Amino acid sequence: MHHIRIVTDSTADLSPEQVKKYGIKVVPINVTFGADSYADGVDLSAEEFFERLTRSKELPKTSQPSPDAFRQVYEETAGKGETILSVHISGKLSGTLSSAQLASSMVDTRVIPIDTKTASQGIALSVLAAAEASRREMPVEDAVKVTEKSVASTFSVFAVDTLEFLQRNGRIGKAASLLGSLLQIKPILFADPEGMVAPYDKVRGRSQIIPSLLKGALKNVTPDQPVNLSVVHTGAEDSARELLSELQDHYEIVDLHVGMVGPAIGAHIGPGAIGLMIQPSFDILAAGI
Repeated sequence: MHHIRIVTDSTADLSPEQVKKYGIKVVPINVTFGADSYADGVDLSAEEFFERLTRSKELPKTSQPSPDAFRQVYEETAGKGETILSVHISGKLSGTLSSAQLASSMVDTRVIPIDTKTASQGIALSVLAAAEASRREMPVEDAVKVTEKSVASTFSVFAVDTLEFLQRNGRIGKAASLLGSLLQIKPILFADPEGMVAPYDKVRGRSQIIPSLLKGALKNVTPDQPVNLSVVHTGAEDSARELLSELQDHYEIVDLHVGMVGPAIGAHIGPGAIGLMIQPSFDILAAGI
Protein backbone atom coordinates (compact mmCIF):
# COMPACT_ATOMS: atom_id res chain seq x y z
CA MET A 1 0.00 0.00 0.00
CA HIS A 2 1.39 3.40 -0.95
CA HIS A 3 1.90 5.62 2.04
CA ILE A 4 1.90 8.81 -0.02
CA ARG A 5 -1.02 10.00 -2.13
CA ILE A 6 -0.76 12.80 -4.69
CA VAL A 7 -3.36 15.54 -5.16
CA THR A 8 -3.12 18.46 -7.60
CA ASP A 9 -5.45 20.90 -9.35
CA SER A 10 -6.55 21.06 -12.98
CA THR A 11 -4.22 23.97 -13.82
CA ALA A 12 -1.44 21.33 -13.99
CA ASP A 13 -2.84 20.29 -17.41
CA LEU A 14 -1.97 16.64 -16.77
CA SER A 15 -2.85 14.25 -19.56
CA PRO A 16 -5.36 11.45 -18.78
CA GLU A 17 -2.47 8.99 -19.22
CA GLN A 18 -0.38 10.77 -16.58
CA VAL A 19 -3.30 10.83 -14.14
CA LYS A 20 -4.09 7.17 -14.67
CA LYS A 21 -0.52 5.90 -14.50
CA TYR A 22 0.01 7.29 -11.01
CA GLY A 23 -3.54 7.44 -9.64
CA ILE A 24 -3.27 11.21 -9.14
CA LYS A 25 -6.35 13.02 -7.80
CA VAL A 26 -7.09 16.24 -9.70
CA VAL A 27 -9.30 18.90 -8.11
CA PRO A 28 -10.96 20.93 -10.89
CA ILE A 29 -10.83 24.73 -11.15
CA ASN A 30 -14.21 26.29 -11.96
CA VAL A 31 -14.54 28.04 -15.31
CA THR A 32 -17.52 30.32 -15.97
CA PHE A 33 -18.76 31.70 -19.29
CA GLY A 34 -21.60 34.09 -18.46
CA ALA A 35 -24.22 31.96 -16.72
CA ASP A 36 -22.56 28.63 -17.61
CA SER A 37 -20.23 27.11 -15.07
CA TYR A 38 -17.91 24.17 -15.78
CA ALA A 39 -15.51 22.01 -13.83
CA ASP A 40 -12.24 22.33 -15.76
CA GLY A 41 -11.36 19.11 -17.55
CA VAL A 42 -14.51 17.39 -16.27
CA ASP A 43 -17.36 19.18 -18.09
CA LEU A 44 -15.18 21.13 -20.51
CA SER A 45 -12.27 19.94 -22.64
CA ALA A 46 -9.48 22.19 -23.89
CA GLU A 47 -10.76 21.88 -27.47
CA GLU A 48 -14.34 22.84 -26.51
CA PHE A 49 -13.06 25.70 -24.41
CA PHE A 50 -10.92 27.35 -27.10
CA GLU A 51 -13.63 26.87 -29.70
CA ARG A 52 -16.01 28.75 -27.40
CA LEU A 53 -13.40 31.35 -26.44
CA THR A 54 -12.85 32.37 -30.05
CA ARG A 55 -16.56 32.92 -30.73
CA SER A 56 -17.68 34.21 -27.33
CA LYS A 57 -18.21 37.88 -26.57
CA GLU A 58 -17.98 37.11 -22.89
CA LEU A 59 -14.60 36.52 -21.31
CA PRO A 60 -14.44 33.38 -19.21
CA LYS A 61 -13.70 33.72 -15.52
CA THR A 62 -12.02 31.19 -13.29
CA SER A 63 -12.37 30.52 -9.59
CA GLN A 64 -10.34 28.34 -7.30
CA PRO A 65 -11.81 25.18 -5.73
CA SER A 66 -13.25 25.79 -2.27
CA PRO A 67 -11.46 24.51 0.83
CA ASP A 68 -14.41 22.15 1.18
CA ALA A 69 -13.77 20.66 -2.28
CA PHE A 70 -10.20 19.92 -1.18
CA ARG A 71 -11.35 18.58 2.18
CA GLN A 72 -13.62 16.07 0.43
CA VAL A 73 -10.85 14.92 -1.89
CA TYR A 74 -8.38 14.59 0.99
CA GLU A 75 -10.85 12.50 2.98
CA GLU A 76 -11.62 10.25 0.01
CA THR A 77 -8.00 9.88 -1.04
CA ALA A 78 -5.98 8.92 1.99
CA GLY A 79 -6.32 5.86 4.17
CA LYS A 80 -5.18 5.55 7.76
CA GLY A 81 -1.55 6.49 8.25
CA GLU A 82 -1.14 7.85 4.72
CA THR A 83 0.21 11.28 3.81
CA ILE A 84 -0.98 13.52 0.98
CA LEU A 85 1.36 15.70 -1.06
CA SER A 86 -0.88 18.42 -2.49
CA VAL A 87 1.05 20.04 -5.36
CA HIS A 88 -0.36 23.26 -6.83
CA ILE A 89 -0.23 26.28 -9.11
CA SER A 90 1.78 29.26 -7.86
CA GLY A 91 0.18 30.88 -4.83
CA LYS A 92 0.91 34.24 -6.50
CA LEU A 93 -1.29 33.36 -9.49
CA SER A 94 -4.26 31.74 -7.79
CA GLY A 95 -5.96 31.25 -4.44
CA THR A 96 -5.96 27.48 -5.05
CA LEU A 97 -2.96 26.87 -2.80
CA SER A 98 -4.57 28.75 0.09
CA SER A 99 -7.76 26.67 -0.33
CA ALA A 100 -5.57 23.55 -0.09
CA GLN A 101 -3.77 24.94 2.96
CA LEU A 102 -7.06 25.73 4.70
CA ALA A 103 -8.46 22.30 3.88
CA SER A 104 -5.32 20.61 5.20
CA SER A 105 -6.14 21.95 8.66
CA MET A 106 -9.68 20.55 8.43
CA VAL A 107 -8.75 16.87 8.08
CA ASP A 108 -7.11 14.24 10.29
CA THR A 109 -4.82 13.13 7.48
CA ARG A 110 -1.37 14.69 7.19
CA VAL A 111 -1.42 16.97 4.13
CA ILE A 112 1.67 18.77 2.85
CA PRO A 113 0.75 21.58 0.39
CA ILE A 114 3.52 22.45 -2.10
CA ASP A 115 3.71 25.66 -4.14
CA THR A 116 5.25 24.94 -7.56
CA LYS A 117 5.59 28.70 -8.30
CA THR A 118 4.49 28.01 -11.87
CA ALA A 119 1.49 26.91 -13.95
CA SER A 120 0.32 24.34 -16.51
CA GLN A 121 2.74 21.50 -17.25
CA GLY A 122 5.34 23.30 -15.12
CA ILE A 123 3.21 22.06 -12.21
CA ALA A 124 2.84 18.65 -13.85
CA LEU A 125 6.61 18.06 -13.89
CA SER A 126 6.68 18.39 -10.09
CA VAL A 127 3.44 16.43 -9.62
CA LEU A 128 5.03 13.58 -11.58
CA ALA A 129 8.24 13.78 -9.53
CA ALA A 130 6.12 13.47 -6.36
CA ALA A 131 4.14 10.60 -7.89
CA GLU A 132 7.31 8.75 -8.88
CA ALA A 133 8.72 9.20 -5.36
CA SER A 134 5.47 7.74 -4.02
CA ARG A 135 5.58 4.83 -6.47
CA ARG A 136 9.07 4.01 -5.22
CA GLU A 137 7.75 4.14 -1.66
CA MET A 138 10.21 6.78 -0.52
CA PRO A 139 9.85 8.18 3.00
CA VAL A 140 7.64 11.28 3.12
CA GLU A 141 10.48 13.70 3.92
CA ASP A 142 12.48 12.44 0.93
CA ALA A 143 9.45 12.63 -1.38
CA VAL A 144 8.97 16.27 -0.32
CA LYS A 145 12.64 17.01 -1.03
CA VAL A 146 12.36 15.41 -4.47
CA THR A 147 9.27 17.50 -5.25
CA GLU A 148 10.92 20.71 -4.03
CA LYS A 149 14.03 19.93 -6.07
CA SER A 150 11.80 19.51 -9.11
CA VAL A 151 10.11 22.86 -8.40
CA ALA A 152 13.47 24.63 -8.08
CA SER A 153 14.86 23.14 -11.29
CA THR A 154 11.87 23.77 -13.58
CA PHE A 155 11.96 26.64 -16.08
CA SER A 156 8.64 27.74 -17.61
CA VAL A 157 8.58 30.23 -20.48
CA PHE A 158 5.78 31.06 -22.91
CA ALA A 159 4.72 33.44 -25.64
CA VAL A 160 1.22 34.90 -25.73
CA ASP A 161 -0.38 36.23 -28.87
CA THR A 162 -1.85 39.13 -26.91
CA LEU A 163 -1.60 40.44 -23.34
CA GLU A 164 -5.32 41.22 -23.38
CA PHE A 165 -6.41 38.07 -21.51
CA LEU A 166 -3.78 38.34 -18.77
CA GLN A 167 -4.68 41.99 -18.29
CA ARG A 168 -8.46 41.52 -18.22
CA ASN A 169 -8.16 38.63 -15.82
CA GLY A 170 -5.85 40.51 -13.47
CA ARG A 171 -3.01 37.98 -13.77
CA ILE A 172 -0.59 40.19 -15.65
CA GLY A 173 1.77 40.75 -12.70
CA LYS A 174 5.11 42.20 -13.69
CA ALA A 175 4.30 41.89 -17.39
CA ALA A 176 2.16 45.04 -17.13
CA SER A 177 5.25 47.01 -18.16
CA LEU A 178 4.85 45.55 -21.66
CA LEU A 179 1.32 46.88 -22.17
CA GLY A 180 0.86 49.49 -24.83
CA SER A 181 3.97 48.48 -26.73
CA LEU A 182 3.70 48.20 -30.49
CA LEU A 183 1.33 45.62 -31.86
CA GLN A 184 3.96 43.57 -33.64
CA ILE A 185 5.93 43.18 -30.42
CA LYS A 186 5.30 39.69 -29.03
CA PRO A 187 5.83 39.33 -25.29
CA ILE A 188 7.79 36.34 -24.02
CA LEU A 189 6.83 35.70 -20.39
CA PHE A 190 8.07 33.35 -17.70
CA ALA A 191 7.25 32.17 -14.21
CA ASP A 192 9.82 34.03 -12.14
CA PRO A 193 11.37 32.61 -8.92
CA GLU A 194 8.61 34.19 -6.82
CA GLY A 195 5.94 32.51 -8.94
CA MET A 196 4.80 35.68 -10.73
CA VAL A 197 4.22 36.16 -14.45
CA ALA A 198 7.11 38.37 -15.55
CA PRO A 199 8.59 39.60 -18.85
CA TYR A 200 11.41 37.42 -20.13
CA ASP A 201 11.99 38.88 -23.56
CA LYS A 202 10.11 40.79 -26.24
CA VAL A 203 10.47 40.06 -29.90
CA ARG A 204 9.29 41.70 -33.08
CA GLY A 205 6.95 39.49 -35.07
CA ARG A 206 5.91 35.87 -34.74
CA SER A 207 8.97 34.48 -36.51
CA GLN A 208 11.17 35.47 -33.56
CA ILE A 209 9.09 33.67 -30.92
CA ILE A 210 10.51 30.17 -31.27
CA PRO A 211 14.17 31.31 -31.33
CA SER A 212 13.54 33.32 -28.16
CA LEU A 213 11.86 30.42 -26.32
CA LEU A 214 14.67 28.08 -27.37
CA LYS A 215 17.30 30.56 -26.17
CA GLY A 216 15.52 30.80 -22.82
CA ALA A 217 15.54 27.01 -22.43
CA LEU A 218 19.22 26.70 -23.34
CA LYS A 219 20.19 29.47 -20.94
CA ASN A 220 18.35 27.92 -17.99
CA VAL A 221 18.84 24.19 -18.54
CA THR A 222 22.15 23.31 -20.21
CA PRO A 223 21.89 20.77 -23.03
CA ASP A 224 24.67 18.52 -21.68
CA GLN A 225 22.16 16.56 -19.57
CA PRO A 226 18.96 14.61 -20.29
CA VAL A 227 15.78 16.62 -19.65
CA ASN A 228 12.07 16.29 -18.98
CA LEU A 229 10.16 18.54 -21.35
CA SER A 230 6.61 19.70 -21.88
CA VAL A 231 5.57 21.76 -24.88
CA VAL A 232 2.10 23.31 -24.59
CA HIS A 233 -0.11 25.53 -26.70
CA THR A 234 -3.54 27.12 -26.90
CA GLY A 235 -4.63 26.02 -30.35
CA ALA A 236 -1.25 26.69 -32.02
CA GLU A 237 -0.25 23.10 -32.64
CA ASP A 238 1.94 23.78 -35.69
CA SER A 239 4.05 26.30 -33.77
CA ALA A 240 4.27 23.90 -30.82
CA ARG A 241 5.53 21.10 -33.12
CA GLU A 242 8.07 23.46 -34.65
CA LEU A 243 9.28 24.47 -31.18
CA LEU A 244 9.55 20.81 -30.19
CA SER A 245 11.63 19.94 -33.23
CA GLU A 246 14.05 22.79 -32.41
CA LEU A 247 14.34 21.56 -28.83
CA GLN A 248 14.92 17.98 -30.00
CA ASP A 249 17.94 19.20 -31.98
CA HIS A 250 19.55 20.37 -28.74
CA TYR A 251 18.38 18.09 -25.95
CA GLU A 252 18.15 14.43 -25.11
CA ILE A 253 14.55 14.24 -23.91
CA VAL A 254 13.66 11.51 -21.43
CA ASP A 255 10.10 12.40 -20.54
CA LEU A 256 8.13 14.32 -23.17
CA HIS A 257 4.62 15.74 -23.08
CA VAL A 258 3.03 17.77 -25.87
CA GLY A 259 -0.50 19.03 -25.44
CA MET A 260 -3.03 21.79 -25.10
CA VAL A 261 -3.24 24.09 -22.14
CA GLY A 262 -6.55 23.48 -20.37
CA PRO A 263 -9.40 25.95 -19.79
CA ALA A 264 -8.23 27.28 -16.40
CA ILE A 265 -4.89 28.57 -17.69
CA GLY A 266 -6.20 29.12 -21.23
CA ALA A 267 -8.69 31.69 -19.91
CA HIS A 268 -5.74 33.81 -18.81
CA ILE A 269 -3.36 33.48 -21.73
CA GLY A 270 -5.86 33.37 -24.60
CA PRO A 271 -5.58 31.58 -27.95
CA GLY A 272 -2.42 31.33 -30.06
CA ALA A 273 0.04 30.92 -27.18
CA ILE A 274 2.91 28.42 -27.03
CA GLY A 275 5.23 27.56 -24.20
CA LEU A 276 7.71 25.12 -22.79
CA MET A 277 8.47 23.74 -19.35
CA ILE A 278 11.85 22.08 -18.92
CA GLN A 279 13.96 20.61 -16.14
CA PRO A 280 17.01 18.35 -15.87
CA SER A 281 15.83 14.74 -15.71
CA PHE A 282 17.26 13.75 -12.37
CA ASP A 283 17.46 10.26 -10.98
CA ILE A 284 14.96 10.47 -8.17
CA LEU A 285 16.79 7.93 -6.03
CA ALA A 286 19.94 10.02 -6.19
CA ALA A 287 18.22 13.39 -5.92
CA GLY A 288 20.75 14.75 -3.48
CA ILE A 289 18.86 13.44 -0.46
